[in-house]
Amino acid sequence: MNEPIARITSDSDQPLRNLGNTDIRIAPVGMGCWPIAGMTSIGVNDQDSIRTVQKAIDCGVNMLDTAFGYGADGESDRLIRKSIIGRREQVVIASKAGMHWTADGKRCFDASPDRIRLECEASLVRLGVDEIDLFYLHAVDPNVALQDSARAFERLRLEGKIRSVGVSNVTIEELISFDRVCEVAAVQPPYNMLQRGIETDLIPWCIQRNVSVINYWPLMKGLLAGKIRRRHAFDPADKRLTYEVFQGEQFEHAQKLLDCLDSIAKAAGKTVAQVVVNWTIHQPGITATLCGAKRDWQIEETAGGMGWRLEDADLDQISQFLQ
Repeated sequence: MNEPIARITSDSDQPLRNLGNTDIRIAPVGMGCWPIAGMTSIGVNDQDSIRTVQKAIDCGVNMLDTAFGYGADGESDRLIRKSIIGRREQVVIASKAGMHWTADGKRCFDASPDRIRLECEASLVRLGVDEIDLFYLHAVDPNVALQDSARAFERLRLEGKIRSVGVSNVTIEELISFDRVCEVAAVQPPYNMLQRGIETDLIPWCIQRNVSVINYWPLMKGLLAGKIRRRHAFDPADKRLTYEVFQGEQFEHAQKLLDCLDSIAKAAGKTVAQVVVNWTIHQPGITATLCGAKRDWQIEETAGGMGWRLEDADLDQISQFLQ
């Protein structure tokens, strides 16, 4: 039986992209390291996690996205440290400050200057590096003036502890306010085929100022990977059931989108996840997309979203459906 002809355009060079106005170069797919922290992922173990990070690097995924709060006690950072022994120059490490876990397991947001410095310096030790390439404000702290948080990041940059600054989970107004005090190289929002609100405000602002958009949830917590279909049996404890997109009309709408993507993926000789990732990294303003993984085969699959381009006819079909 003949293999289907891939209706794709070669992009095999996988050119690295500039991070904002810096000289840091990143691949269009990065690895989100929340899953290896083991706080919400089932079946996580150190051996598989280290293998997954190393597989990511082998596949050309050079950005590892972690945070002080990825794990109750720095589990993600420590695993990255073990994974990049002898390979530090091959990776761009992105981390975040402003969120941690209390002793009784509660999530706490604290973006005070002292806390930001404490978390940055602790992450440097956990990661075993001299500087963090991209350091984000994890989230805005309503109890701290945003400008004060921004000044703390600027001081860390001037001291050489971090190379560039980013902000995550912010509104356009918060992004502008932070950037007035400390130049932003990247912003990290949720974005995918089903969540495209940033296209009207945040992305145009970033394009105009050459700020990188590095989005998370490109596969919408696994829904757009193509494996959660209409008759999927969710575990009652699955936290995804709390999201509207996994319920009722929104879930059925997502299923119709997956029906559309099935045919495109089959003709292209790719998986649905790879089609979704490829669509994402070629959207205007998107510098890179973060794909979470706890197994090596997962990051290998999503890394396969790089190095090629969907044909215009396929992009038009997807666009018509989304509209």
